[in-house]
Amino acid sequence: MNEYLSLSETAELVGKCKETLRRWDNEGILNAVREPVSNYRVYKKSDVHTLLGNLFDDIKEEVSNYVKPNQIYSVLELFAGAGGLAVGLEKSGLKCVALNEIDKWACNTLRKNRPHWNVLEGDIKDFDFSKYKNKVDVVTGGFPCQAFSYAGKKLGLKDARGTLFYEFARVVQEVSPAICIGENVRGLLSHEKGKTLQGMISILDEIGYNVVPVQVLKAINYKVPQKRERLILVGIRKDIDIKYEYPKPYKRIYNLSDALKKGELFDTNVSKSDGAKYPQSKKDVLDLVPPKGYWRDLPLDIQKEYMGGSFYLGGGKTGMARRIGWDEPSLTLTCSPAQKQTERCHPDETRPFTVREYARIQTFPDEWKFDGSIAQQYKQIGNAVPVNLGRELGYSIVKFLNDYYSLSNPK
Repeated sequence: MNEYLSLSETAELVGKCKETLRRWDNEGILNAVREPVSNYRVYKKSDVHTLLGNLFDDIKEEVSNYVKPNQIYSVLELFAGAGGLAVGLEKSGLKCVALNEIDKWACNTLRKNRPHWNVLEGDIKDFDFSKYKNKVDVVTGGFPCQAFSYAGKKLGLKDARGTLFYEFARVVQEVSPAICIGENVRGLLSHEKGKTLQGMISILDEIGYNVVPVQVLKAINYKVPQKRERLILVGIRKDIDIKYEYPKPYKRIYNLSDALKKGELFDTNVSKSDGAKYPQSKKDVLDLVPPKGYWRDLPLDIQKEYMGGSFYLGGGKTGMARRIGWDEPSLTLTCSPAQKQTERCHPDETRPFTVREYARIQTFPDEWKFDGSIAQQYKQIGNAVPVNLGRELGYSIVKFLNDYYSLSNPK
């Protein structure tokens, strides 16, 4: 029986590329040997199996954020969009009692997929949520990032009037949940040199909530095949002395192939659907870009013509004329897939991702259908919190609420 494996066989067995195996050889992780007869570089089966055992041990040690709710926990969601966060929270076992959203197409999407959800369509300013006081465990909301007017050194709730964060805080004050979760773009950290975020924290403090140190969660660490980041702002009601812990990141990173083809994330290949198209002039340029390539892979004269004035500016601009590779996560999806400077081109075909491909990259279930025009559907998906990130966040909320209620109602 042959006791050796070729480079190709070993690569396939351990699920790594040949370049990685060569690097492992240099680093002493898995050493190649010379096969006695052919003198080819090969690997001992026993060495490979030992390594696989270690790899499987690592996989066994992979974290799991899963936790089951000890009772029914309810969520009120603000700025709900097309339901990315809501579906994720639902998957974690939380019950959505009401969702507010101003965009009519997103509201139609929510109703179409979850007829039993209480969708409150309209401007948040027009709703009174006090009937939910002490009846809701969690208030969540992806409020847009807006500047505040500063009346003094410390920003108060009244100073934030006219902003959507003010409305988020108003609802939290009216409802008095055990925990509130705000989510936003990473840019909030540096917005107005950090003053906007500090203002939000001081407002939550004023209305009776301690803010957990803010974290930016990377979606790729939470079973999402996309390099998307979301800033999470967690407030705990001041009478509760329970520590909240963010979901632990997973080791496994999923890529575009995992998103669009049958595998661990989805049971089938992505279904055919409508999608945007590039104008012919852009298609002619992107035809020249290889998978994982971008504008610098174009001939110099085409680079200059395509990039215009930004060719001479600093910065890598790696998202421009970008074709995603199968073996990497997608870059952050935008609301308009054909717009210039944020191309995310399909690996094999010179086109943007379709609506259903977009939804897969955001980890929406295949049965989740979007309402409105193609442009409206892209906007809803592009604005969403990835569903799997929402689910992992949900588990962290469930764990917190389990701890809270077990201490509040000891047996």
